[in-house]
Amino acid sequence: MGSAMDADARYERLLQLLNSLGPAAVAFSGGVDSTLLLRAALDALGARQVLAVTAVSVFFPAWEQQYSRDLAHQIGARQLLVPCDLLALPAVVRNDPLRCYHCKKALFGDCAEMARQTGFSLMLDGTNLDDGRDYRPGSRAARELGVRSPLAEAGLGKQDIRDLSRRLGLPTWKRPAFACLASRIPYGSPISAHALRQVDRCESALRSLGFDGSRARHHGASVRIEIPLPLLSQILAEPTRRAVIRAAKEAGFTYVCLDLEGYRSGSLNEILTEAEG
Repeated sequence: MGSAMDADARYERLLQLLNSLGPAAVAFSGGVDSTLLLRAALDALGARQVLAVTAVSVFFPAWEQQYSRDLAHQIGARQLLVPCDLLALPAVVRNDPLRCYHCKKALFGDCAEMARQTGFSLMLDGTNLDDGRDYRPGSRAARELGVRSPLAEAGLGKQDIRDLSRRLGLPTWKRPAFACLASRIPYGSPISAHALRQVDRCESALRSLGFDGSRARHHGASVRIEIPLPLLSQILAEPTRRAVIRAAKEAGFTYVCLDLEGYRSGSLNEILTEAEG
């Protein structure tokens, strides 16, 4: 009972904050965080005062973009789709450790400009309290552009958001975390449309085989597959093992590797931590 009361109090705090901010555009991907934020904004402000803004790019898989459109319609939000040509930006393509900063600066810049043309001057994003624990230079870009992060400001962490999403009946409450496809390519390896498509094809195959929340890390001719540890035995069982190998090779990879440490968020940032140490 106490936990339910705590969840209600946290959600009420979020609603009060959103109400104080006024009409807003919400950067919406259809993920766990942005979906709760969009639902809360609708509850606090009403549908006429909220605009869901979704970037469209080869950096995001087609299935995720379609999912965001279906979900926005389901929860009653207006949605604006904003095409973003991130591969036209040399600072993004060269893929150094600040790639996420340049990428988010372009995405938020384009989305905010389109939202302003529609009458919304304030942009919100789904950054939560726990996001500061990983290497996220994109958060700095958002702050520089005046993007607000109500979930973090209201003191909501990842588990809080999933708990509230479940209580509100949002289908995203148990959805695995997702990040843009460029996060599968190691720093220093240039990003190309071909490499992004390879990752997308491989991860789509993994999803179809029941491995939601998996990652296909691009290492040139090799793909390093990360899946949740409890599923390791399943991916090695036949005929699943052969299906994974076939899908990876059809995506253009020569070698197919399974990471025995399993899935972990931001694993390609581990090399940065090692370098700093």
